[in-house]
Amino acid sequence: MRKVAVTLAAVVITAGGGLLANPGPAAAHGATMFPPSRQFACWEEGLQDNGQIIPSNPACAAAVAQSGTTPLYNWFGDLNPASDGGTVGVIPDGQLCNGGGAGPFDFSPYNAMRDDWPQTNVSAGSTVEFRHSNWAHHPGKFDVYVTEQGWSTSQLDWSDLELVHTEQDPPATGGPGALNYYFWDVTLPNRSGYHIIFVHWVRSDSPEDFFSCSDVVFG
Repeated sequence: MRKVAVTLAAVVITAGGGLLANPGPAAAHGATMFPPSRQFACWEEGLQDNGQIIPSNPACAAAVAQSGTTPLYNWFGDLNPASDGGTVGVIPDGQLCNGGGAGPFDFSPYNAMRDDWPQTNVSAGSTVEFRHSNWAHHPGKFDVYVTEQGWSTSQLDWSDLELVHTEQDPPATGGPGALNYYFWDVTLPNRSGYHIIFVHWVRSDSPEDFFSCSDVVFG
């Protein structure tokens, strides 16, 4: 909590678009907080007492080496401004985790298929409370996908995914800011071993969509 307090104190938001001028907690449209998306997990893992973000996890460190720490505090940038709910044929295979790369920041390292991303343990058939940051409020739906059993881990394709839940306009723990979040329950499918949970937030008031990949182990 001390780390979170230090980070919250560092927030500077511009009057125009809500961009963070200094590293702080995300102006988050696009980050699943539980199960943690790659960028959220790397932010949590790398956050230092002085507010710097220095991940020690190998996958997170490699992502920072490629595109810097900006994606770890501008989570909202993992977006596509014009995808308008599109899936196959709109967001290319292998680029689901960064929404096809059309956002304002470089989230391309978070497409990497490697086995050392931070992982969350889950249970097949269990009901899990999903949490998605609501730093900026928008109406819309959250489509939750899970990779099929036996999926190829060479890259994440639409054909690897099963849509397991859709949530329309879920409630939130509080207003924008801090670490408040939307929340809803998802009953997980029957799976075993390593999988990716992919969350696609489709706004109903704009063609802008947001994307999150969370690494989980069913055990």
